[in-house]
Amino acid sequence: MTVDQIVEETRSLPQDVVAELVDRILLTMHGGQEPAQAGAWSSTIQRRIEEIRSGTVELIPGDVTAAKIRKIVGR
Repeated sequence: MTVDQIVEETRSLPQDVVAELVDRILLTMHGGQEPAQAGAWSSTIQRRIEEIRSGTVELIPGDVTAAKIRKIVGR
């Protein structure tokens, strides 16, 4: 299979299945996380999702963030 064929095949898969596939590819290429690290990241991710859903944090649009970064690095 070509890369384009693989990508096309993923279009019909549920989003969570594609996310798991990407995770597995990255783990195969770069190794896994220690269980404690994985648990910490999972907890952090769940907390941040809840903060976003509840509106307790203010999201900053990507273009605003990118502009601030360009200003800092002088571009």
